Amino acid sequence: MTPTENFISHLIELRDRLLRAVAGFVVVFIALFPFANQIYGLLAAPLLAKLPAGGKMIATAVTTPFFVPMKVAMMAAFLLSLPHTLYQIWAFVAPGLYAHEKKLMIPVITFSSLLFLSGMAFAYFLVFPVIFGFIVGTAPQGVAVMTDIGNYLDFVITLFIAFGLAFEVPIAVVMTVRFGWLTITQLRDARGYVIVAAFVIGAIFTPPDIVSQFMLAVPMWLLYELGILVALLTAPKITSGTLPPPP
Repeated sequence: MTPTENFISHLIELRDRLLRAVAGFVVVFIALFPFANQIYGLLAAPLLAKLPAGGKMIATAVTTPFFVPMKVAMMAAFLLSLPHTLYQIWAFVAPGLYAHEKKLMIPVITFSSLLFLSGMAFAYFLVFPVIFGFIVGTAPQGVAVMTDIGNYLDFVITLFIAFGLAFEVPIAVVMTVRFGWLTITQLRDARGYVIVAAFVIGAIFTPPDIVSQFMLAVPMWLLYELGILVALLTAPKITSGTLPPPP
């Protein structure tokens, strides 16, 4: 097979894998779409639970009551079809990997997905009640908290992404050691910088109450420590090198 034919065959394979991934997403979305309003109700439950008796959310645009639940259904379909999508990606790249790379990629993909979903679950069940309780509780007397459903969706998606990525810290730490970018000693020496960065990120992505900031920053720090521990167990020989001491 000539280089041109080989390149074309790879493009065809990539196209087929992308089509299969999209098809899986579309099938799940079609199945979820009739339940879009109920899914949005589950997403809105943490805020509705904190509103005063009779409190409701509002829709300020004509098309918002239709498009916002549809976006939620799309997000749910993406998450549910994610294993199928990751499998298609894996099936495309696996033939070009060495045996030891295949052994590494499978647990990385699996644990990355589980950690991202764990971050979302942490945000939904533990962080959202605290944040929305703070927001509703600090509203001035006589002001009714009536959040637009579109703004609410944007807010929770931002937090889902923030916490999902924060929970990827152990994977990032292990991979930096595995590829030789940093050593375990360097990661330990950088602990002070990481803690400061975690609280800065917490201040950026959470409301201005100290509790919710801690609920993002502290897990990031603990997951960083977990990543160092896992890296130490999986690569015990990589321990040399230092960074300047943190301030």
